[in-house]
Amino acid sequence: MLISKTTQCSYTPTVHRYQKEIQRQDVYHFNNMTKSKADEEDYWNSSKFKAFTFDDEDDELIRLKESRQAVNSIQRLVEEDDDEDDVEKVSWSGEPVGSISWSVKETAASNQRTDREPAFPKIPTDTPSLSKSQSGYSLSSLFKGKTKGGNFQSFTDTLSDSSIRLYAPELRKPKSEYKDYVSDWSPEETIQRLQQGKTAPLEKFRSLQDKLLLLDFAVSAHDGNVITAVLIYLKRTLSKEVLFRELESRQTALRHFIHYLTETKDQRLLLELLRALGRTEDVALLQYKEHLSIADENKRRDFLKSCLSLPFSAEDSAHVQDHYTLLERQIIIEATDRQAERGGKVEIFQKFPRRASILNMPLITTLYYCCFYHYSEPEGTYSSPLNIRQAFKISEKQYFVTALAARAKLKAWLDVDALFTSRNWLGFTRKKSPLSFQRVVDVLQKNSAPTQVLQDYVGLVEDPDMRISLAQKHKCHDIVINTYRDMKDRQQLLGYRGKVGRGSAEERKIDELLNNQQIRWKN
Repeated sequence: MLISKTTQCSYTPTVHRYQKEIQRQDVYHFNNMTKSKADEEDYWNSSKFKAFTFDDEDDELIRLKESRQAVNSIQRLVEEDDDEDDVEKVSWSGEPVGSISWSVKETAASNQRTDREPAFPKIPTDTPSLSKSQSGYSLSSLFKGKTKGGNFQSFTDTLSDSSIRLYAPELRKPKSEYKDYVSDWSPEETIQRLQQGKTAPLEKFRSLQDKLLLLDFAVSAHDGNVITAVLIYLKRTLSKEVLFRELESRQTALRHFIHYLTETKDQRLLLELLRALGRTEDVALLQYKEHLSIADENKRRDFLKSCLSLPFSAEDSAHVQDHYTLLERQIIIEATDRQAERGGKVEIFQKFPRRASILNMPLITTLYYCCFYHYSEPEGTYSSPLNIRQAFKISEKQYFVTALAARAKLKAWLDVDALFTSRNWLGFTRKKSPLSFQRVVDVLQKNSAPTQVLQDYVGLVEDPDMRISLAQKHKCHDIVINTYRDMKDRQQLLGYRGKVGRGSAEERKIDELLNNQQIRWKN
């Protein structure tokens, strides 16, 4: 085919321009392949999923965060699309968009698309798909509000399009919508909410009838915490006279209220309540209890003296009188002994220094102290144990146990022996104890009594088996030998012979008993 010269001249620049475009396509194709490899490595080395944790977050909140992160990433892509005018666009084949070759291939592809069936079956769906070539929207136009045709469209109009359906996670509802609060609860419903640990304001109940209904329902619920909560509200909103009058007929609520005032140490209101109820003895005991807060012993003694005139019961009045008398006696003894200890002339205070003051100590502790330091004093003195026993009417058994422990601690065995000695009307002496001799042996053994002392009291144990057991435990051989002799048990005596020392006095005594023809052994 012949081509004119004019045509050749016009065609030559076009060929050169086409060759330049092909060279440019090769360069961009190489750059695009390099970027694709880097993007693929970043994609496969990253993940949008997080490791499992025990964080207390809702699924909806997590999806909302992921949605926000996705939108932010899209916005960054949109911002990058702002520079699309400065960067040449390249198709999927690597050819610059708008070039001659790209136009030819796009035209051919569109013709083929209309003449043949699609390669894959179409999946029906209710939501119309937005293809790249038919939707008329680009990624940047979705956020910028522009269509491909150049027409401006707002973002709101884009979302309102019926052909577009956006799916977003449902946001968490505000807490105000979940607030379980109404203002028309009945007293019974309010008490039920308090039992369940829910908030239930009591201030809405203003009438006396509603307040008493609250209290009655709380008592019927048998919940101490709810009863106390209602009582606190009544205490704050009712006068004392009305509150005391209503509590008088509700004993359960009254006990809770008294306990509440006691725990909160509201002594003044508690005294007023008890006086209003006519409980004078409780008022006296409550006032007497205030002595615990007085540290100075002289002021405490004077306070106890003033309490003697309070309307106590007969039994309580005797206790208060004894308390006052004991503290007064302790003050005198403490002053005397402190001076004697500082003077250094009394031997017992030098051998056994006092470890603590006797002030405000119990009665038995005071008796033990006097048996320890003032055992031999005459009965007329304040510190005499016999004087204390008589003044406070201490029983014989209690006095005996206390004196035995004190004198055994000092290892005064003669005084211990004197405690057990008694005389009958004929003048004969014998050992007698208000305690069982088994307990006496235990007390003496704890205070490291010698074997000779223990032997005297082990022999006084009435039960033979118990006597033998204690004698063997404390190595009182004579008691064991004599008990077997009295039991006429030859076999036990022969067995015990092997437990004593060879050639000892105990062995010789056993041999004499075994050879005695006058004893009638039972075995």
